[in-house]
Amino acid sequence: MKQLLSVLSLVGLAATLCAESATNPPAGVQPVMARPEIEAGLKAHDHALYIKQGWIRDPFITVGPDKLYYLTGTTPNPGDPREAGEPYNTGLGKGSIVGSAVRVWRSKDLVDWENLGEPFTLERDSDRKNPGKLVWAPELHWIPEMQRWALVHCPQGKANFALSAGPEIKGPWSHPLGEQLGNDKHDPSLFKDDDGTWWLIWKNSFIAPFSRDFTHFTARPTRIDPAGSRPDPEDQTKTISRIGHEGATILKIGKKYVFIGTAWSTDVGRKGSYNLYYCTADKITGPYGQRKFIGRFLGHGTPFRTLDGNWWCTVFYNANVPPLPRDGIEKRDLSQDAQTINPRGLTIVPLEVNIQTNGDIFMRASDPAYATPGPDEVQKFAD
Repeated sequence: MKQLLSVLSLVGLAATLCAESATNPPAGVQPVMARPEIEAGLKAHDHALYIKQGWIRDPFITVGPDKLYYLTGTTPNPGDPREAGEPYNTGLGKGSIVGSAVRVWRSKDLVDWENLGEPFTLERDSDRKNPGKLVWAPELHWIPEMQRWALVHCPQGKANFALSAGPEIKGPWSHPLGEQLGNDKHDPSLFKDDDGTWWLIWKNSFIAPFSRDFTHFTARPTRIDPAGSRPDPEDQTKTISRIGHEGATILKIGKKYVFIGTAWSTDVGRKGSYNLYYCTADKITGPYGQRKFIGRFLGHGTPFRTLDGNWWCTVFYNANVPPLPRDGIEKRDLSQDAQTINPRGLTIVPLEVNIQTNGDIFMRASDPAYATPGPDEVQKFAD
């Protein structure tokens, strides 16, 4: 009995230490919101919520078959001391903190997060001959017809498309596409259409449909872009029409396909704010309408629905300087450098998503600090 009590005491101590570490962030990083504040904010659905600490980029949240929220993203390897010592490491260049593992967390309420470990690592689970050392922008998608999870990640040439062994997020992972995945699938994402067809989206943006068993594509890739154009920042005599340069996804809302992409507000890398944009179409292959604005500082975020039906978008710190204060940010020109109001860690921002009378989709951040294009925005939007 004494041994059992000792074990229980150790378990309790470990839980306490975990809780304390969750509320004591590294120097320079603000603590996450308290449970009552998050719970009230989820109900109000009108302002951003800072819900989880830790170094993460490209956070991806999905609801699993068990009605729990699953989180992954670009992360360091567990135990990397730079996570505490360099709270605002950008993850870029030779000093990158990005690791070689896919880390996953699970939550029933978006407040408490259970660490599920590293179910996929490049060294153990990639089928690439040269798998590389960095996992960028992983996504997990539940495949109900197979009762398995699909995992995709980049970078280009090192990307993986893998299926779990069963209904749990773990291996051994299979790679049904094999070499057909190719070496050009940068920043891949998945989308399931109403007819059951799964599509791969990549490289801002190409799309191609999978066979039912995911062993091959059933059509050649199609390039999709928004209608209209804007000035090319690299050559003012030319124009561009792309949605962005990374972080592309597709949703089906009502009868419309909603094509979402990420770009810097200036269309110049690491200059301005990192934003999210969208356009819509009646067919997945297009043609798509004009590029519209979803939100400032939402770049490479994931729009997702909570179990109560509300839309949110994951956001994260992506800048060259520490986070800016919110006050007056709507009127502040950020074009001189990469800047954000997001703290390090996981923040979720409420979205207003409406099907309009003509069937088109309106999607916009609800929090005022995210809802307005800044003075540095190269495209002028008609509301």
